[in-house]
Amino acid sequence: MGAPEQLRGTHVNVNGKEYFVQKLLGKGKGGYSYLAWDGDRKVVPKQIHHEPCSYYNFGNKIEAELNDYQHLKYIGIPMPMMIDVDRDQERIVKEYIDGPTVFEMVLHDQLPKTCVD
Repeated sequence: MGAPEQLRGTHVNVNGKEYFVQKLLGKGKGGYSYLAWDGDRKVVPKQIHHEPCSYYNFGNKIEAELNDYQHLKYIGIPMPMMIDVDRDQERIVKEYIDGPTVFEMVLHDQLPKTCVD
């Protein structure tokens, strides 16, 4: 994937599957997430980045992302399904769920009790 602002209207490849990028959803400490279309449904490809983060120290970012995902699923946090992982290109594709983000729910004190527990 190129620069985040230049991807709209382009395709991104994850393990040989093409996704049409519609827009940037956001940037986190570990990567950029995009809204994309796979021909049947909306999905969220995430490109791991290696930009410095002053308050967080990463080892292997893609492995940290996958480990965190597995841990959160294990303890019962409802999350989008992981569809595909391309370790070589450091890309993850997850299910797209329409609605407010976790950040927005926290901001408006609307996070479900099960997530807090």
